[in-house]
Amino acid sequence: MISKKAKYALKALKVLTEEYGKGPVLISYISAKENIPKKFLEAILLELRNHGILQSQKGKGGGYLLRVDPGRVNLAQVLRVIDGPIAPTPCVSFNFYVKCDDCEDEIACALKPVMERVRDANLGVYENTTLLSFQNPSSLETKEIPIGSKATDLAETATAKMMA
Repeated sequence: MISKKAKYALKALKVLTEEYGKGPVLISYISAKENIPKKFLEAILLELRNHGILQSQKGKGGGYLLRVDPGRVNLAQVLRVIDGPIAPTPCVSFNFYVKCDDCEDEIACALKPVMERVRDANLGVYENTTLLSFQNPSSLETKEIPIGSKATDLAETATAKMMA
């Protein structure tokens, strides 16, 4: 699960995406619109600013705004800034690799290949979802995957639908 801090960050970025190109947005506006505690939001926005996703302006007419086009910021970038590794176990992390302390042999580990698949599935969604998706949530296709289904079965079904 993503943390509450990450969820608040995404909600704040949704507001900043809606306001993109209109100038700085006040923390109090974001806080009220998304029901995020103001002090907590201040820390989140500062962290996003320090990692180059946001910029801030001081003084009258100041606030926060996206530093780059929302189509160039994906959820993986945001989640890594706020929560750190996306991988479910440290031994399969691309950016934060650490050998599991309870693992005798990574090569023979039965869990590692499963965790790699989980990581890849999550990354596939996070890396291909930009902040622009907040403007049109219906454009994101949600697929229910029945338990026990294989990726090849799903690909064949999708191909058959496209051919029909």
